[in-house]
Amino acid sequence: MNQAEWFVYILSCGDGSLYTGITNNLERRLDSHNKGKASRYTRARLPVTLIYSEKRGDRSTASIREAEIKRLSRAEKDALVQAT
Repeated sequence: MNQAEWFVYILSCGDGSLYTGITNNLERRLDSHNKGKASRYTRARLPVTLIYSEKRGDRSTASIREAEIKRLSRAEKDALVQAT
């Protein structure tokens, strides 16, 4: 079983939109996003900047939290980012 820590993250895209995802390596994932190799959404909205992350124990809990964040309104996401 993989014991790596997982992260939920929010990126600010070049067009001002937000992107939420999960990874077990934030640095590598951010680099992939900025090279246009991580997601179709961010590839069209470069550059991206990491504005929020939270650590989760495993992929399952990270995925659940990702879904919760994706259901938030833009104002709620902005408040989450500002609270850190």
